[in-house]
Amino acid sequence: MKKLLRYFLPYMMGYRREFFFAILGMAAVAAGTVLSAHLLKPVMDDLFISKDAQMLRMLPFAIVGVFLLKTAGRFVQTFYTVYIGNDIVRKLRDKLALHLMYQDMGYLNKMRSGELLSRVTNDLGRIQNVVSSMIPMMMVKVMLVIALTGYVIYQSPKLAFYFLLIMPLALLPLQLLARRMKRYSHRSQESSSDMTSRLTEIFNNIEVIKANSSQEYEHGRFSKESMKYFKLAIKQNLINALVGPTLELFGSVAMAIAIYVGALQVIRGEMTTGTFFAFVAALFMLYDPIKVLSGIHNLLQDAVAATERMGELFASVPAIVSGEEILARVEKIEFRSVALDYGGVQALQGVDLDAHKGRVYALVGDSGGGKSSFINLLVRFYDATGGELLINGQDIRSYTLPSLHGKIAYVTQRIYIFQDTILANVAYGSEPDEQKAIAALQKAQAWEFVENMPDGIRTILDEFGANLSGGQRQRIALARALYKEPDILILDEATSALDNKSEQAIQKALETIKSEMITFVVAHRLSTVEQADMILLFESGRIIDRGTYNELLDHSPAFRKLANQKASA
Repeated sequence: MKKLLRYFLPYMMGYRREFFFAILGMAAVAAGTVLSAHLLKPVMDDLFISKDAQMLRMLPFAIVGVFLLKTAGRFVQTFYTVYIGNDIVRKLRDKLALHLMYQDMGYLNKMRSGELLSRVTNDLGRIQNVVSSMIPMMMVKVMLVIALTGYVIYQSPKLAFYFLLIMPLALLPLQLLARRMKRYSHRSQESSSDMTSRLTEIFNNIEVIKANSSQEYEHGRFSKESMKYFKLAIKQNLINALVGPTLELFGSVAMAIAIYVGALQVIRGEMTTGTFFAFVAALFMLYDPIKVLSGIHNLLQDAVAATERMGELFASVPAIVSGEEILARVEKIEFRSVALDYGGVQALQGVDLDAHKGRVYALVGDSGGGKSSFINLLVRFYDATGGELLINGQDIRSYTLPSLHGKIAYVTQRIYIFQDTILANVAYGSEPDEQKAIAALQKAQAWEFVENMPDGIRTILDEFGANLSGGQRQRIALARALYKEPDILILDEATSALDNKSEQAIQKALETIKSEMITFVVAHRLSTVEQADMILLFESGRIIDRGTYNELLDHSPAFRKLANQKASA
């Protein structure tokens, strides 16, 4: 509980006005509950025993007034506490999503997307239940316990002693149960992440699964994760189910002793009947919040575990940090003996290159040669572990990430289409300009099919662009790159899904604008880079040869071998 309060107190401090009204409502509920118990004293002593007619006329109004106080207080308390709790969780969810988006690619690649999804949704859902429901309920119940305890002590310190002496003995077994609950909560949340990851993987790869008729195989794998989660959930429910009976056992003993002693006092004339019934009513009312508090304490362990898991995410710090210089234009890129190490694996070593505006550089070579690593350094998904990468003579790390990325257009092998309009997809990340988007679509040979769609450029695309063909998706991605009017254009097999006619048209369009930028083309089909100003041949993380297409055919055995492999493939 201390961990939760310490974590969420800074957030709660921003809601002083709301807390004032919430506490006011809680105080009204507590006062109304105590008064409802106290009303039994005049009912028994003045009404039934003394037969006071004036009390009979006043009592109905008193009862209605007390319950109006409780009802109004409960409404105010519920509204403001739920508002505070939900708003805190909203801020946490937004903060966590933004924090994760700023993490390094290396970190995000290690984390499964399903696990991240589970932590942002499931773990925060558990926390939301606590912050918006359990903590407010706990505050109300604590106030009720304080008020009712004060009342029973006021009515009879001797009888209160028996009850208050025995009830704390129940804390020992409840504490043991809470520790086990926290342990199972950790394991349950990890299992939930595993199950979500498995399900995410299934739907992300559903085409492969259906093409191999492996639904039953994947169902078996998912069922194992589901069963693991089920067993942990049952253990949690079992522990939670033990809380009530444990407390009731101790509570019944405490109440029985208090009622027995109190009844003796009434028989001996040491206490009035009304006082006794008011005391017993308050005692029964006191038992309920104590029982609820014990259950909440146990369930809070689930939130403690979720908060710790969320804290692990917030503790991650990106190594790729933004510089301070604004990159206005890109004139030259220099690689100076650049090396890149992925956790002990050498991806690049001794890479040298001077790249100038107006030139096209093609990256070729077998898979694993270092082409993607070269590109990853350019867009600062990773930083070089050796050598220097300079833009306009300055270290790439000195520039702000937004200004750097504002000058780079990157079309990857995997085409990313967002569930939004075509216009929003083309102008992604900037204020949409319809005329500029149309011009980009025309250059990417996409306007012909876009203008014939139901709503033209404002047609909403399905998730992953499912209502487009592969070639259409690729042309939308190309249009997005051209819309940025970049200084650095990176094409990673960007025309592989196009027919020859469309590919040639796009190549022609790129030729007309290449003087405005530095273009890098990652290619597996050598025919697409025959006109490149320089071809860089990668092997084992090094550039082993460079030159034009014809130059490499003349003097590079490795390039000729690669060209023959591609021709025969």
